[in-house]
Amino acid sequence: MTKNSSESEILMIKEVAEYLKVTERTMFWLVAVKGIPCFKVGGTSRFRQTDIDAWIAAKSSNAQGKH
Repeated sequence: MTKNSSESEILMIKEVAEYLKVTERTMFWLVAVKGIPCFKVGGTSRFRQTDIDAWIAAKSSNAQGKH
């Protein structure tokens, strides 16, 4: 199965933690409390990189609007 550039990469919690430069424990908190976008496969969280990037952009624009 080949992956084209329009497909979103699916990441595991460890990979998203590395991407965001946080601990895996923080990632579990972000999923449970802050609503970071994810979906479950067999009880394990998975993340689309495009969803994570959009979540970051939304959080960044919210933070800028508060100043």
